[in-house]
Amino acid sequence: MSLKKIRVRFAPSPTGNLHIGATRTALFNFLYAQKMKGEFVLRIEDTDKERSKEEYEDDIMRSLEWIGVKWDLGPFRQSERSDVYKKYLNKLIESGKVYPCFCTKEKLEENRKKQQERKEPPRYEGDCASLSEEERKKMIEDGMDFVFRIKVPQGKIVEIQDKIKGKIEFNTSDIGGDFVVAKKDLSPLYNFACVVDDYDMGVTDVIRGDDHISNTPKQIIISEALNIPIPSFAHLPLILGPDKNKLSKRHGAVSLYEYKEQGYLPEALFNFISLLGWNPGTEEEIYSPEKIIEMFLLEKCQKSPAVFDIEKLKYINGRYIRSRKIEQLTKDCIPFLVKENILKELSSNNYQAVETKKEVSFKEIEQIIGLYQERLKYLSEVGELVDYFFKEELEYEKELLFWKNAEEEEIKKSIDKSIKILLNIKEWEKEKIEEILIGEANRMKNRGLLLWPLRVAVSGKKASASPFDIVYLLGKEEALNRLKKALKKL
Repeated sequence: MSLKKIRVRFAPSPTGNLHIGATRTALFNFLYAQKMKGEFVLRIEDTDKERSKEEYEDDIMRSLEWIGVKWDLGPFRQSERSDVYKKYLNKLIESGKVYPCFCTKEKLEENRKKQQERKEPPRYEGDCASLSEEERKKMIEDGMDFVFRIKVPQGKIVEIQDKIKGKIEFNTSDIGGDFVVAKKDLSPLYNFACVVDDYDMGVTDVIRGDDHISNTPKQIIISEALNIPIPSFAHLPLILGPDKNKLSKRHGAVSLYEYKEQGYLPEALFNFISLLGWNPGTEEEIYSPEKIIEMFLLEKCQKSPAVFDIEKLKYINGRYIRSRKIEQLTKDCIPFLVKENILKELSSNNYQAVETKKEVSFKEIEQIIGLYQERLKYLSEVGELVDYFFKEELEYEKELLFWKNAEEEEIKKSIDKSIKILLNIKEWEKEKIEEILIGEANRMKNRGLLLWPLRVAVSGKKASASPFDIVYLLGKEEALNRLKKALKKL
C-alpha cells in the first residue's frame, strides 16, 4: 500500500510585511516538504478585507522568492473560495451540527461579567442551542442578526501527537462552549476556513507557530463534525529576543525585505532562520540550503523558545560575504553605491563617480570591493567603507594625521617623505610600492610615523584598508595629489 504524499502549507494573512516569525514558519514547511519529497502550498488568508492589502501580499511572495522558499501549489486566496466554504457550512447546517445564534454583543458581555463575578472562565452558555426550529425561523424572519455556532461535545478529551511537542491533550470543556464558525452571510471565521482549506487542498501536515495551539482543539472539533481526516500537527516554538522578551524591532527584527535593503544575503538569512528552533546536532553554523534540507527533521526542533540574535546574523552574513566570488560580490555591492549617490551607472560594465565625474570600470570597482571583502558584515556598509576612492575632496580633521605623540613638524616631514618615495617609484605595482614604503618605514624610529599619516592622507579615515592597496588603486597622480592636500591641511 502506497503512503499518501506529504503536503504542507504556509498560510499568511496579507495584513503586514513578512516578518521573521512567519518566514521561519514558511521555511520549516519548505524544508519538510523538500526533505519528504512532498509539496508546499501557499495560501493567502485574505478574508479580513479591511486589513488585507495587495502590497502586503506582494511583499510576502517577493520575500519568499528572494530567500529561496518556493511553493509548488498556489497562491490560493481565501477571498476567491467563498463557494467552497458555503458548501461545507451547509453540510453542517443540514446535519444539525451548527445552529444560528441570535445573542447580542450586550447579552454576551453581560453573561461574561456574571461569569467573572462567579470566578468562572468565560464561555458561551448555549442560550440559542435549545431554540426550536419555529423560534429560529421567526427570529430570522424578524431580521435579527445572527452567527453560526458549532456544537461542542463537553468533557471530551482531544489528543494529538505533536511532532515537536509530543502528546498534547485538550478537554473540550475548556474551549469556552459552542464557538462561532461563520457569519450570517455564510462567510467563514478563521478556524472553519482553515479546516476546510487544509482538507480541500490535501494538506497532510500542519506546521505552524505554537501561538496556534489554542486553535487546534477547535479545528479538530470542526474536522470531526465534517467527518474529514485530521492532519498531523507540529507546533514550532516562539522566537524571543536575547533578553527573552517577545521578539520586536528593538531586537533588530524587521520585515524580511528590509534585511535585503540592509544588505543581508538571502543564503545567510536562509541559514540563520533555519537555526531558529532547529538544531542539526553539530557544532557548525554554516550550511548550504541543500545540506539543511538533507539534515532537516521536525523531531530535532526544540520545544523551548528560540532566541533571535542579530549579532549572530551579522556573523553568518559576514561568513557568506567572505566566501562569495568577488565578481558576484561586486555586483551585489554596486546597487548600494548607486543608491548612496557615490556611483552612477553608465552601462552594464561602466560607471561614473558622481563627485569627480571620472569613469570607473567594473574591474576597478571589483578591486576596491576586494579590499573590504573580509570586513563587510552586510552590503549597506560598503558605501562608508569605500566612498573615499570616488571623492574629489576628503573631509577629515588635520589632527587625524597625527601618529600618537608626534609633533606637527614630524608629520609634515613624514608626508613629504611619502611624496618623494612615490614620485621615485617607476614600476607602479602593489608589491613594489609596499616593499619600498615598508623598507623606508623600518628605517624610522617608529614605522607608524610614516604609514599612519600616509594612510589617513589617502583615505581620510581613521580605519581603512592598507595604505599600499589604497595608493596602488588610486594611481600615482591621485595618491600624490591627496598627500599634497594633506600637507596643506598642516
